[in-house]
Amino acid sequence: MAVINLIEEDVIKIPLEAKSKPEVIRELVDLLKSAGKIEDADSVFNAVITRENMGSTGLENGIAVPHAKTNKVPSLVLAIGIAPEGVDFDSLDGEPSNLFFLLLAPPSQSGPHIEALSEIARLTRSSSFCKVLLNAKSAKEIVEAFARQ
Repeated sequence: MAVINLIEEDVIKIPLEAKSKPEVIRELVDLLKSAGKIEDADSVFNAVITRENMGSTGLENGIAVPHAKTNKVPSLVLAIGIAPEGVDFDSLDGEPSNLFFLLLAPPSQSGPHIEALSEIARLTRSSSFCKVLLNAKSAKEIVEAFARQ
């Protein structure tokens, strides 16, 4: 499944209000709950935090991809958050993260989960694409940016 197929305006938050790693994860999980993508936000939050405690998903260049496998989702789901000011996410480069991609998959869907992580990594290698996302003023602009990729 292509990442673009997971991106809808109701799973995008600009700007994130969160100021810490757990707050970012909570805000994105709550966004998925509000969008009707998950029911048990607390269990999903705990699954992502457990995964995060195994090793930070804060990458480099302002990108973070918190993710988890959980039986609380029937299929792959994605939430995107933009934090123009940046949030300390224990990133590999020690810099704050600005672009957050929360990815959840059921344990039985390792293939699509890995493909989605790979696609996010590929798309975010483009600094110009990341700038477009960072400068977006609405969820609609984010959806349109992905549609152009």
